[in-house]
Amino acid sequence: MEALAELEKIQTQILQRITQLELSISPQAQTTSPSTTVQDKHSGNSPDVSSTEARLSSILRSNGVKDFAFKRVPSDYYDWPLEARRDVLSAPSIHHLCKSIVLVNTQAPSNITDCSDRNNSKYYVVVVQYTARFNAETVKNFLYSLNNGKIAKKKFNLRLASEDLSANLTGYEHNGVTCIGMSTEIPVILDEAIGKLDPDFFWLGGGEIDLKLGIKTSQFIDFVKPFIVNCSS
Repeated sequence: MEALAELEKIQTQILQRITQLELSISPQAQTTSPSTTVQDKHSGNSPDVSSTEARLSSILRSNGVKDFAFKRVPSDYYDWPLEARRDVLSAPSIHHLCKSIVLVNTQAPSNITDCSDRNNSKYYVVVVQYTARFNAETVKNFLYSLNNGKIAKKKFNLRLASEDLSANLTGYEHNGVTCIGMSTEIPVILDEAIGKLDPDFFWLGGGEIDLKLGIKTSQFIDFVKPFIVNCSS
């Protein structure tokens, strides 16, 4: 076990070094879109790449995602108004700030206990804008239609998962949840409004509370293959 732990430590260090080198020589090291950078502006320094950032960067690159950026934010980031969050991320607007939330179908039949059937899963992750109001009823109707009405509509009742359940399913704690590299392969629902953003580069959680991930929308869709649903108002 000690040898395995040491090997995992070495692999993480290698991934961190590779990511640092790639960021230093890639054109994306300065800009990944007209409005985003990978430099840590609030401190004036580029922090060491964490194991989370290295792991997610590796996952993204290996799945053809090239236009993305990570950004460290201050510890009190979630106490800030959306306008201040927008500014620290150099996002085009507050509408480009998004979050991933884990939902549980509380009325799923007893035989539906996991995510093996993405059309009728026990859990879903929804990516929605902070400026939008999530509408669970539209997701319920979407899933009912997705299953061609073969499952009674009353068997779909989407509710926000508890923080503990969300952490167990995703491997990420509250305010650090992202739908990239989750512990469980949970089906993802992307709010339709995000796909209409201009420019098409949005920000969401980066796997740690103070780490944010910006990503090109089209590449996110190609990789994650989410259901795209009009689920907000």
